[in-house]
Amino acid sequence: MKTAIFGGTFNPVHIGHLVIAEEVLAQTDCDRILFIPAYNPPHKSIDDPGPALRLEMLEKSVQGNPRFSVSDCEIRRSGVSYSIDTIRYLVGNGLVEAKPSLIMGDDLIAGFDGWKEADAILRESSLIVVHRLSDTRLPMNHSHRYIDNAIFPVSSTIVREKIAHKKAWRYLVPEAARKIIEEHGLYGLQKS
Repeated sequence: MKTAIFGGTFNPVHIGHLVIAEEVLAQTDCDRILFIPAYNPPHKSIDDPGPALRLEMLEKSVQGNPRFSVSDCEIRRSGVSYSIDTIRYLVGNGLVEAKPSLIMGDDLIAGFDGWKEADAILRESSLIVVHRLSDTRLPMNHSHRYIDNAIFPVSSTIVREKIAHKKAWRYLVPEAARKIIEEHGLYGLQKS
C-alpha cells in the first residue's frame, strides 16, 4: 500500500485540504492519505485551540473515507514537529512503507532547503507538490511530482479570520469540524 503523508496544523481542517488529498489519490499511484496534525509546527505560529481539538476535528472530518486516515504521532511526541522525524517514525514502526510520499504546498518550495535534513527527506520520501500559491508550476530544484489541482481560495487563516469577524465560513470546513468549532466556541465564535 502506497501512502502519501499530509502534514499540517489543520487549524482548522478545511475543504481545500480534503480536495487536495483526493487530487493526490486521483493523480498518483498512492492508495491512501495519512493526515498528520503537527503538535508545534516549526515554521508557523498559530492561534491554537489545542492539538487535541485540531486532531478531533480532523479525525471526524475524514471518517467515512476508507482511503483517508489520521495519525496523532506528532501530537503524542509533542515539541516541534519536523517532517524527517515523522517519516522515520512512521517507516521505523511499520506504519507506512519505505519511502512514502510527502505532500507539500508550492508555498513551501522556496524554504524547503532550510528544512531539517532536507537531503534526507529527499532520500527517504518522494515529494508531491500541490498548487497553493500559483496555478503554474513553480521551480523546484529537487526531484518531485507536481499535482495539477485547482487552487481553492481558502486557508485555515482565512477560516479563523472569517469566524472571528462574524463573516460567512460555515461551508469552508467539513460538517464535523463545523460542529466542533460551534460546540467549543473556537476562533472567537460564541458557543452554541
